[in-house]
Amino acid sequence: MHGADYNPDQWQHDPHVLEEDIRMMKLAKCNVMAVGIFAWSALEPEEGVFTFDWLDRVLDTFAANGIYAWLATPSGARPSWMAEQYPEVLRVGPNRVRNLFGARHNHCYTSPVYREKVSIMNRLLAERYAQHPAVVGWHISNEYGGECHCDYCQEAFREWLKRKYATLDALNMAWWTSFWSHTYTNWSQIESPAPHGENLVHAMNLDWKRFVTDQTVDFCRHEIEPLKAVNTELPVTTNLMDAYEGLNYWKFANVLDVISWDAYPTWHDASDQSNLAAWFSLNHDMFRSLGGGKPFLLMESTPSLTNWQPVSKLKKPGMHLLSSLQAVAHGSDSVQYFQWRKSRGASEKLHGAVIDHVGHEHTRVFQDVAELGGALEKLTDLIGTRVPAQTAIIFDWENRWAVKDSQGPRNRGIKYEQTVLSHYRAFWEQGVPVDVIDMDCDFSKYKLIVAPMLYLVRPGVGERIEQFVANGGTFVTTYWSGIVDENDLCFQGGFPGPLRKTLGIWSEEIDGLHDHEVNRVLFTEGNALQITGEYEVRELCELIHTEGAQTLAVYGDDFYAGRPALTVNAVGKGKAYYIAARTNQTFQSSFYKQILKEAGIDGALQTDLPAEVTAQIRTDGVNEFIFLMNFSRKTHAITLDEQAYTDMLASDSALSVKIGSSLQLQPYGVRILKRSKR
Repeated sequence: MHGADYNPDQWQHDPHVLEEDIRMMKLAKCNVMAVGIFAWSALEPEEGVFTFDWLDRVLDTFAANGIYAWLATPSGARPSWMAEQYPEVLRVGPNRVRNLFGARHNHCYTSPVYREKVSIMNRLLAERYAQHPAVVGWHISNEYGGECHCDYCQEAFREWLKRKYATLDALNMAWWTSFWSHTYTNWSQIESPAPHGENLVHAMNLDWKRFVTDQTVDFCRHEIEPLKAVNTELPVTTNLMDAYEGLNYWKFANVLDVISWDAYPTWHDASDQSNLAAWFSLNHDMFRSLGGGKPFLLMESTPSLTNWQPVSKLKKPGMHLLSSLQAVAHGSDSVQYFQWRKSRGASEKLHGAVIDHVGHEHTRVFQDVAELGGALEKLTDLIGTRVPAQTAIIFDWENRWAVKDSQGPRNRGIKYEQTVLSHYRAFWEQGVPVDVIDMDCDFSKYKLIVAPMLYLVRPGVGERIEQFVANGGTFVTTYWSGIVDENDLCFQGGFPGPLRKTLGIWSEEIDGLHDHEVNRVLFTEGNALQITGEYEVRELCELIHTEGAQTLAVYGDDFYAGRPALTVNAVGKGKAYYIAARTNQTFQSSFYKQILKEAGIDGALQTDLPAEVTAQIRTDGVNEFIFLMNFSRKTHAITLDEQAYTDMLASDSALSVKIGSSLQLQPYGVRILKRSKR
């Protein structure tokens, strides 16, 4: 699928725009548009007065021209008449002040009125368009996010807590409210976190975030219900956002038929290009993993620039093709944009688009989009193929919330996301496919699982990790793991809590280093990983004792010099590694290179890749499709392993690359090679 967010409701005054848009969609080889996002005012300009004629014309014109639509529900922004007549639909902030009309997602997911209005609108859309030949699926709302603290939400939060804990005694114990004399004696006393009220009870903060996710997911279900009642076959999706912290996206996994997300890469910044490229690869892998490994959809990206990042950087030649195919490499079956045609006014009038204000196709951006459209037409063999990951990294939302809410060991820069990325990048550099999962996912299909800073461990997870290792898996975790349970209560009996037996260590203390402080990790002579030398560590150093684990490296400095810094413990058929200090990227690269070799996991290519180049793989079970991507300004030579390859983007679609040949990968270049499955 190739297309964009399309907003014909903004152009109803000019009947020639649609005709021109169709002409240029065909030139750009675009075949699917997302239509109707934020169109509520155009669909219902007055309460109970519905105007669908303009949408009829758009969809009928699409169908006549072989173009399709993800038809959106317009709940992302309510019309002004609704806010005026029913102010309860507007959100109340943490300060307990109700918002004025404006912005988007400024509505309460709990409000009975808002739910009723959404249900009416969605039912009418379904009855009118669920069988329309142009409609391939439903685009539910837009980038769900935010929270409301109104009276409806306060009562819903209390009911959510009653279902979870049943009694106040159980809640008080889980929240440890005896601290600071915060014990609740009536459900009505409980309020959501507030800047001028309670916000330091970590378990309460965690439950509020869980409630916000559950309430948003429930609202999403509410949106979907009238659509599925008319046509159960049309798939539903909602466009998720770049590792958005506010909602636990794993809760959406069973609600949506297709996972989609909006990617706006920032790796145009040459000062941190490969790190940023790896971050977006991680996100692609995470959204693919959310869908159980099925292909996802890139629902939004920019064909040129954004207008909301600190710097609105143009894409250099080659960048659009590379950033788009980066998504495809990690499992996307689409490249979609925000937006098709630039708005004339308001906040996104200068956001990138396929069609600029000049109004024609004779622009550099349009040619980039058309070039990509031509490339996508050659890649139909990839549709439905999967990424064969034997490695997984645990990037868990609830753990993330708890890590970042904890006070200590570093309140300035705990760096959860950066830590996960640093470990992920070691695999990205070596062309090893990775799933990005949460701690409740199935572990059995992997050979290697990495869990950086697994601070919060939910019930049963420690036992499942132990079983995974005993069955022959390799498990790696780090400092600041196994500290608290699902209620953010510290484990008693020694850290890392339920991981202690599997790891064969006891963590006694953790030292938070000042930014200017440095320690070293020294590998022991003749260690099992055959790694030599020393590596710099910063920020966090854990003081551990071995309880059956073997020491592979020790600290070089401070009062804990000589104490274990890296250990391995044999459990059944597998091994569990513990990294006790915050190591740098050089360490990660060396360490995981050996771990992969030991676990018998290969990269997409059996060759060392240059810095800032990655190789990713998709397969249909018979053929493998290798994406070679260069995220640098340099030309790189890539030596292939000894197999026959076909270049899928070659002009004649049949360029054979000879065995052992060297490919030239241009700056921001991408090559897609097809080979028989190994």
